[in-house]
Amino acid sequence: MNLSKTFYLLFDAFKRTSQVHFEYYLWNGINSKTNESQKHLLQHSNSTMKKSILSLLITVAFSFLLFSTGKAQETISFHNLILQTGDLIFVGAKPDQLSGAINRVTQRQENASFDHVGILEVSEETLFVLHASPMKGSVREPLDSLALESAQKGKQMAIYRISEEASPLIPDAIQQAKLLLGKPYNWSYVLNDSSLYCSDFVERAFRAGELFQLEPMTFKNPKTGEIDPFWEEFYNKLGMEVPEGKPGCNPNGLAANKNLNKVGDLIITLH
Repeated sequence: MNLSKTFYLLFDAFKRTSQVHFEYYLWNGINSKTNESQKHLLQHSNSTMKKSILSLLITVAFSFLLFSTGKAQETISFHNLILQTGDLIFVGAKPDQLSGAINRVTQRQENASFDHVGILEVSEETLFVLHASPMKGSVREPLDSLALESAQKGKQMAIYRISEEASPLIPDAIQQAKLLLGKPYNWSYVLNDSSLYCSDFVERAFRAGELFQLEPMTFKNPKTGEIDPFWEEFYNKLGMEVPEGKPGCNPNGLAANKNLNKVGDLIITLH
């Protein structure tokens, strides 16, 4: 039974109980010679019952409001940050190879450059990341795995949190993300329903709530205005034209969303 229905039933029970006690009191007060002590006892019983039910109603109402506004996300301490379900982890880009090529044509903020993104979920005191990994496809795995791998490659990591106004979208997004698990990585970055890349995975998870928007992709180096040589060679090997202008998304674009706020940088100390 959901909270809203429970609240309604309790409220209905409160009304019925109050009415029964009131009618019983009138009947005994008018139609019999009930003494004053009995009347007082009946009144006290009626008042106590109503206060108990009203207290329960207030508790349920508070729980319902807390749940419906999305503030009841599970939290967990992870290294230097307190993280919660629905947080997004962004992995920093390196200046070379595929990582650098992605960042060169998509970077929007001078102090933020990312080439990967995933959704965090706290479950049974364990922190998981749901993401589309180039090596593993769409998976749900302990965050320790991605964090250690990224740290070993010298990549920085940042955590962003969805705004309070948009937080009610999180439970459904987690469920949608789980429906996407098992799909292979999309190396062409052209949207399709059989394979996914990282930001595509996250955008689809939140698509029902329209948190993110698809935009025309660009593979042009902003410094030259021409298609970046890396991407020309990349798509030539795939036997296809560079999909300039096709709809898509990227980690830097997601991080710049107005509904995301940076929590902090995730610091992993290697021993």
